Amino acid sequence: MKITGTEFIKSAFEESQWPRDSLPEVAFLGRSNVGKSSLINSLLGVRGLARTSSTPGRTQALNFFLINNRFHFVDLPGYGYARAPKAVRQSWGEMATDYLAKRAQLVLSIQIVDARHDPSKLDLQLDEWLSTHEKPRVVVATKSDKLSQNELRKSLERIGGALQADRIIAYSAITGRGRDALWRTIEEAIKRF
Repeated sequence: MKITGTEFIKSAFEESQWPRDSLPEVAFLGRSNVGKSSLINSLLGVRGLARTSSTPGRTQALNFFLINNRFHFVDLPGYGYARAPKAVRQSWGEMATDYLAKRAQLVLSIQIVDARHDPSKLDLQLDEWLSTHEKPRVVVATKSDKLSQNELRKSLERIGGALQADRIIAYSAITGRGRDALWRTIEEAIKRF
């Protein structure tokens, strides 16, 4: 996909703050520090649109980005470890679940896992929730450049065995591996809206 425009729209902490338009939306979900923001920046070919940090829990709201004036990317707060009080972390989870359950414009959920690790208990819970609620989704295994081809193949097999996804895309924000495959999946989802 040719990117002609990217714009940060807003950070939303509750439903009343979600954009009011009816554009299709693609959500990015994963544990803290799995590379959601880096993946978004890499897909769009821009630096710093989605803020990245080595500190887990940087994203604390639903961040909406307008792409090509046609659709939104939505960066959700990471789950799992984050340097925030337990009550704040719990509210992030409630905010994300509320969005995933209610948002009619959501055409695709991109569940992000780290290719170097087996899916965590929270990854499995998200996988089950998305499957149970029949949400269209794809699993993306980030940081694939950090593994040899053999290690990556084995990792993708383990991830595929643990999660119920039909498809797993190996991705690297550094090398661009998986970028075209993920864009094709996103474009197909947007066309169905």
